[in-house]
Amino acid sequence: MEKILLLLGVDAEGKLSKAGLEAVEQARRLACSLDGASWTIGLVGRDVGAAARQVAATGAGKLLAVAGDAFAHPRYASDADAAAALARRSEATLILAPADSRWMRALPGAAHRLGAAVDTHIAGIEAADGAVRVRRWYYRQRIEAVQTRQSRPWVLLVDAGNVEPWSGEAAEAAVEEVPVEASESWNRTTVVGTKAPEIDQQTIRPDAGLLFVAGAGWTKKQADGRVHVEEAAELILDFVRKTKCSLGSSKSLVDLSSEGQAVLPFLTHLHQVGQTGSTPRHPKGLATCCHGEEPHVVGWRFIKERRAVNLDPNCGWAQGKADVLYVADAFAVMREVNRLLG
Repeated sequence: MEKILLLLGVDAEGKLSKAGLEAVEQARRLACSLDGASWTIGLVGRDVGAAARQVAATGAGKLLAVAGDAFAHPRYASDADAAAALARRSEATLILAPADSRWMRALPGAAHRLGAAVDTHIAGIEAADGAVRVRRWYYRQRIEAVQTRQSRPWVLLVDAGNVEPWSGEAAEAAVEEVPVEASESWNRTTVVGTKAPEIDQQTIRPDAGLLFVAGAGWTKKQADGRVHVEEAAELILDFVRKTKCSLGSSKSLVDLSSEGQAVLPFLTHLHQVGQTGSTPRHPKGLATCCHGEEPHVVGWRFIKERRAVNLDPNCGWAQGKADVLYVADAFAVMREVNRLLG
């Protein structure tokens, strides 16, 4: 009989992230599909009251919490101790958590302390013939594997974007606090504040409805034989500001800076999408000025609706890799789109 523990980090405002609520839904479905399974939610944060009420109606058998000022911000040492304490209290055989920066950093260490196996980038979990099977995406190998393990405990870090987030009604919740003794290692890292760009300067937005990807063609010579990098930067940023979309880039465009060529100054390797970059999960994607070959397209695997703009009617996008290909000049297209957006 499986005992499932879902670990959720509560942010400084007492809220659960969208990725966390998706993990709630994954754990709930798994518990319902396994005969005799029980599941527990473990909350970690400064004040977990609001988050506990948010998940009280999920059907979880118990709500555990590690709370206090020391857990207000993500930190490896304290989060790993909290996760291990919650796992021991719940006697969990399966430990689930959203694959966000907090748990991707802390859970491998906690798994080592628990003698547990750990797998990351889980795209789906299901029960089949009484066994737990997971779908794991290996994006560099371009394969999705279905695998299982006999060893327990088993830690699973679940990627976002695979199920709809839990959206049940809030209710009163009884929370059992689990004490965690502070150690000297906690003092090695101190959170002194948060620095974040203004919303208009933010270009990476994981929850945006649209991903806009710029390719190297933006910095190549245009029909007049000249390079128009400044105009390209203005068109791209104007579109991103008006639509509040997320901005991505092909590897070739990101790498141009190391080759001494003209570059778009706001792009970094964090924007890179593809085989050696990120694999985003936006509902819609629009690629411009990139060739659409396999190393790039593999990063679009989870984009539900894919469109591209390219002057080459025989580019990779035209080979069934895009739902719609616009054979047109991206400069002209984006000028008109920005005009229509007003």
